[in-house]
Amino acid sequence: MNVLGQLGVAVAGLVLAGVLLFLNFWRALLYLFPHTVRVEPEAPADQMDLPDALGPLAGQLQALGFTPLGSHEEKPLLQKATRSYDWAHAGERVFATLHEGSDELPRLYLLTPLASGGFVVTASYRRPALDVPGYRSGSLEDAAPERLLRAHVRRLEGLDLAGPEGFTWEGRVQTAKAWYEGLGRKEIRRQNLQGLLWTAIALAIVASAFLGRRAG
Repeated sequence: MNVLGQLGVAVAGLVLAGVLLFLNFWRALLYLFPHTVRVEPEAPADQMDLPDALGPLAGQLQALGFTPLGSHEEKPLLQKATRSYDWAHAGERVFATLHEGSDELPRLYLLTPLASGGFVVTASYRRPALDVPGYRSGSLEDAAPERLLRAHVRRLEGLDLAGPEGFTWEGRVQTAKAWYEGLGRKEIRRQNLQGLLWTAIALAIVASAFLGRRAG
């Protein structure tokens, strides 16, 4: 292959590596350092700027006895913050959180902290299924809030739940922080393993390009 051909292959490889890094490097960081996600309170219940798309689900939650708490933001490294809108049902010991997915569709998940520091999570969208000591995560895709709540409460049977006094706005923010710093790491790493692998491939392409030039 002539010099121009070799240069073209090298440039194409570097462009591909750049695209892969742009799309996946933040996911690799999230896999390696899930505890670095910044969780901050955003607005109390009476100041929540709820998107119109989430309004119907919010109404259904309140009809089920959930009380609005406020909103919070979660920001991984190198990414914009995602805003979530939180409710609580202290009687059932359940937090409900609404947010818009990357596809801008409404998403709902229910979360219960355990007295041991563990969690039970049930989502209305596809989510990894995990059942390990102190942590249960699963989903019922497209389930209405009422059905999702029934399924979630069944999954809590026999578990030692956190006390009802913690189901406040401050408690929800602290629960989110504890999830990222604790058992939630298993789920985060499962979700972002592919990003780590693509990042490794991109770095390998970059390394081979420079090593190839040195060898030439």
